[in-house]
Amino acid sequence: MARPLVCIPTYNEASNILALIEQVHLAAPQADVLVIDDSSPDGTGDLVRDRMLKDARLEAMARPGKLGLGTAYMAGFAFALQHGYATALTMDADFSHPPESVPILLAAVDQGADLAIGSRYVTGGAIEGWAISRRILSATANLVARQALRLRTRDCTGGFRCYSLRSMQFLVTRPLRSSGYSALIELLTRCERANLAIKEIPITFTDRTHGRSKISRQEIVLAMLTVARLAGRRT
Repeated sequence: MARPLVCIPTYNEASNILALIEQVHLAAPQADVLVIDDSSPDGTGDLVRDRMLKDARLEAMARPGKLGLGTAYMAGFAFALQHGYATALTMDADFSHPPESVPILLAAVDQGADLAIGSRYVTGGAIEGWAISRRILSATANLVARQALRLRTRDCTGGFRCYSLRSMQFLVTRPLRSSGYSALIELLTRCERANLAIKEIPITFTDRTHGRSKISRQEIVLAMLTVARLAGRRT
């Protein structure tokens, strides 16, 4: 059986990345890890390349600048397909997504899902460490996306996902127009409209304790613009 690939986009995650790689390896020893680093000025990429000398299950992709989350995911899919991986799991580098849930998402795809999503908004899912204002913002964004795009998935903006070979092959046929966090909505919308099998797995999302969040007002505006664009297109 082909080994799964865990794709971790990074920008200034030196305080988290090595510990996260270790936790992913402990949770899913059968998985390889690909860190996609956008030339982090804090040395994230250098830490990963040093660790590669001692870790055969670790790969690094260095990109020339801050190119965005969406392009990082697409680069991860392309790497997975080029190197014979049957699944690609994406997760944040800040421990918001629980490494111990990696095997559960991998198993869901092994059992037939085209896309497994670690969900905050299904029964059993939860969020820890967020202020009430951020909870309201996230819940509202999900509600707007679901209603405007007629999505069945409850967590439309979470990045803890496992993609099957079929879903990766489908998604790389067309470039994303979204580059930041709004790419998560675009990827999901394309999968739902293609009638791919999607399964949500409850997780507890935990706010980061090290480093700074990459969410900004600009990202929120771009997400709303993405929803409006996708709502006007039905394919």
